Amino acid sequence: MTRHTLPLFPTDRVVRALIAPVAIAMGAAAFAPAALAQDYTAPAQLSPPEGGAQTARDAAARTAHDAEKAARKAADAAEAAAQRSKVAAGKVSKALAEGIRRAAQKAAEAARRLEEKTAASSGKALEETRDAARAAQEESAKAAAATREAVARAEESVQRAAQSGKEEAEKAAQATREALDKAEEATRNAARAAADLSRRTAEAVKRAVRPAGTGKK
Repeated sequence: MTRHTLPLFPTDRVVRALIAPVAIAMGAAAFAPAALAQDYTAPAQLSPPEGGAQTARDAAARTAHDAEKAARKAADAAEAAAQRSKVAAGKVSKALAEGIRRAAQKAAEAARRLEEKTAASSGKALEETRDAARAAQEESAKAAAATREAVARAEESVQRAAQSGKEEAEKAAQATREALDKAEEATRNAARAAADLSRRTAEAVKRAVRPAGTGKK
């Protein structure tokens, strides 16, 4: 009878059979942390989505442009009112005073819209243009106040033309002209500030979207 005995040392086949499951288990264990690390982003590394940043830039550019257009209209309306008042210098009539008052009211309404537009633009301003937005808002507020004062003087002029003598009516008309001159100057300043804001915003947007490596050298 032949007796089969196991070899004292395991053969290569046995060794490979024993090592294979261990190697598979170790590989899986090593892969799992790597996969998790690849998917993980530290909180400090998170940044706003580019789409959101682009939307903010678009809003800033749009509102700044709207403010610039409103400023031009306000400046044109104030200039028209001031010119109408100058043409009527030396003439006293209720009809002329009424026409000047309507022109002054139109300028005041345009200045009010400008003030609203600059406030909206200031709320959407980019980090780089906040100072310019603040300046535009301040100048528009001055323009609105100046045009309101001109309307008040024009209304008084209408009353004087209808109820007072020529001398008093002329004094009221002169006060109206002076107020309209101040309103025209204030709206011009506001228009310059709004144009500066629009220009600076456009430049900031261009810098933000310019591909890396294409800046000025």
